[in-house]
Amino acid sequence: MTQSTRKLFGTDGVRGVANIHPMTTEIAMQIGRAIAFLVKDRTKGHHIVIGKDTRLSGYMIENALAAGICSMGVNVQILGPMPTPGIAFITTSMRADAGVVISASHNPFQDNGIKIFSRDGFKLPDAKEAEIEELIFSQKMEALRPVADEVGKASRIEDSKGRYIVFLKNTFPRKYTLDDFHIVLDCAHGATYKVAPHVFTELGARVTTIGVEPDGKNINHKCGALHPEIMAEKVKQVGADIGLALDGDGDRLIVCDERGHVVDGDHIMAICAKNLLKSRRLRKKTLVTTVMSNMGLEEAMRIMGGQMVRTQVGDRYVVETMRSKGYNFGGEQSGHLVFLDHNTTGDGILAALQLLSVMIKKHKPLSELARVMTTYPQVLENVRMSSKILPEQIQGFPEALTEAENQLGNNGRILVRPSGTEPVIRIMVEGEDEKEISTIALELSDVIRHADRY
Repeated sequence: MTQSTRKLFGTDGVRGVANIHPMTTEIAMQIGRAIAFLVKDRTKGHHIVIGKDTRLSGYMIENALAAGICSMGVNVQILGPMPTPGIAFITTSMRADAGVVISASHNPFQDNGIKIFSRDGFKLPDAKEAEIEELIFSQKMEALRPVADEVGKASRIEDSKGRYIVFLKNTFPRKYTLDDFHIVLDCAHGATYKVAPHVFTELGARVTTIGVEPDGKNINHKCGALHPEIMAEKVKQVGADIGLALDGDGDRLIVCDERGHVVDGDHIMAICAKNLLKSRRLRKKTLVTTVMSNMGLEEAMRIMGGQMVRTQVGDRYVVETMRSKGYNFGGEQSGHLVFLDHNTTGDGILAALQLLSVMIKKHKPLSELARVMTTYPQVLENVRMSSKILPEQIQGFPEALTEAENQLGNNGRILVRPSGTEPVIRIMVEGEDEKEISTIALELSDVIRHADRY
């Protein structure tokens, strides 16, 4: 199933404006029925867990999903607001047949989405998503209507947050505490607002919180990982040792040092990869990241005696590569950090604990640890088109791109990719000379704009 042939699923589940196709209660119910159909066999005792973030629309989608699952004779266990990685953890620890996340991650509150974990805690592969779409649009499930005592029932797991908190604390070395740390924690008014403060305070930290008052509409709004400047300013105001900013569903982490300087996912990966390399716990001495990660990270890995493997954009592709090649650490510049020895997906709280443990082990502030890599200048241009088109189909663009790549040589790189959700072509130019790469990015975007006018 390619991106162009998908009817519902995108690169990270189903996503859109809530109550508008495909994020309607009707589609949610059909997705629930299809998931239940795939996990059900002749044995009894099947159950699927459902969790969500703090969006207003989560209530209606949660009920629709639960209704669809129960209508196929499978039981539902409802977790309520819970981080995406927490739902992956509960899915495996409860031996559930699947886990469903209702969240649009870092998107604004009016959007929502549905992501599905298989029983092993990993996101469904494309083939399974294709099966779900086929079941929904082929009407194959219409005749399957369990009745009487064969329908499923729904119940609520009241202690799911406590279970996840205990799991997270157990990933932090027992010989360490956070007694000496003052942490600014921004939960983006999202799914981590109850869990995250408990984790860090129970480990001994003094925590100043931001974004822990969700009202259904303020998730990700001028806070969290998308707006780390809020956290950074607070760190400077209160004199904290570190700032931690999570996104709405808790699978992403951006931090700032004690001086209020923002530290992105690339730097966090460099710090943690170096620690794993030195303790011989980085499998095959390899870090997995995407084409968006900075050249400086690749250079840092080479200097440290490791290597870096790149995938296409998307944390699911990072995880797929890690699993297929036997690697155990990877992530994205945007803050999705996957410690496969601990959890099956990106986990912002877990990643923060791993970073803090390195700070304790090295007896160094984050500002010093972050010097492990030097960031090369990077320029991004988003060119909106009148319709969707591939970059190679634009008149004159392939030639312009080749010329620009020859100009940069080995001193930089260019990444051009179409958006998967809108008629936009994204251009990223990276290199040693910021003026040069800015000029190249502008020239390439002008070629696209000029061609789109004719």
